[in-house]
Amino acid sequence: MTIWFDMDGTIADLYSVDGWLEDLRAACTRPYEQAACLLNMSQLAKLLHRAQRHGYEIGIISWTSKGGNAEYNAAVEAAKRAWLARHLPSVKWDVISIVNYGTNKYEICGGGILFDDEIQNRISWRGKSYEPNQIINILKLLTF
Repeated sequence: MTIWFDMDGTIADLYSVDGWLEDLRAACTRPYEQAACLLNMSQLAKLLHRAQRHGYEIGIISWTSKGGNAEYNAAVEAAKRAWLARHLPSVKWDVISIVNYGTNKYEICGGGILFDDEIQNRISWRGKSYEPNQIINILKLLTF
């Protein structure tokens, strides 16, 4: 089983970057690069390692920017991958899927457990899905 994580608003605080919306509309990747962490990443990394030792795969399923063209979407994907490498360098993700904005995440992932701040993504998920504030507690329950 795979445990999936959205990024923006779930583990990365994109929305607190000053001018984030204007930057996205201008096809600037700065908010993806400068987003703060929404969790204690050291604690998250330890729990992700533990989850993998318990047989879970871990994955990222995140959208590109709304209305982005192919070139901008590729830059967004690169920025998100760099953010993950900077903030969770010890984590070896089993899957990283950065898909076009609005893509049904369940259709890409095919199940597992999802952590996502978007209620519509949680509703359309055919399996267990949780809000970001439940990440640490759910990972602890799964791995103890």
